[in-house]
Amino acid sequence: MKYCGIFFDFDYTLGDSTIPITLGYQRGLAALGWPQPAQEQVRPTIGMTLMDGYTMLTGDDDPQRRQAFYHHFQTAVGEQAQGEDARIMVEQTHLLPGAVELLQACKDQGRRVGIVSTKLGPTIQRIFRHQGLDHLLDFIIGGKDVSRYKPDPEGILAGLERTGLEREQVLFCGDTVIDAQAAQNAGVDFCAVCNGTTPAEAFAAYPTVFVAEHLDDLRRWLEDK
Repeated sequence: MKYCGIFFDFDYTLGDSTIPITLGYQRGLAALGWPQPAQEQVRPTIGMTLMDGYTMLTGDDDPQRRQAFYHHFQTAVGEQAQGEDARIMVEQTHLLPGAVELLQACKDQGRRVGIVSTKLGPTIQRIFRHQGLDHLLDFIIGGKDVSRYKPDPEGILAGLERTGLEREQVLFCGDTVIDAQAAQNAGVDFCAVCNGTTPAEAFAAYPTVFVAEHLDDLRRWLEDK
């Protein structure tokens, strides 16, 4: 078995948080006086940091307003949300078709399974725990667990350290060119997962060992890898 570890991005790779993320953007932008974006405007930002998503949607790169948006988003649907709002991100996120079967197959094959995401680690943990699936993961490295976001390789390298695996033993799976760049920078193999807004042809510029149209395709491909 070549790949002893399979590391995944989360949003649009394993999970779909489009509804709560859109709500967070709408509330956060409204608090700063911006028009509320439609869901299709928000979707291309998913996988970026929230602050970069803010700039993409508004054209505003002022550091203070970027930070203010981050705060409003987290208060609306994120780590600082209170009451019923605190349940939105966890309860309105679902795993994509084939995700559970893929993760279970990886565990059954004795592979180490982890997530490296800009989404906050405790949020991802709560999502999996809410669905009774946290046993399928060996580790989660989220946005606050690193000092530099993808495409910097810090998160993937931290996963290597946690698992004790070498670069050549690990496959990183993600849905954006940011993920492809992170894998390349970390020196690990990359699999593109086409569940998000990035078309398959966008990955042609990066070393990619497999392009999975669906997670079931990835599961089957991994059977002899």
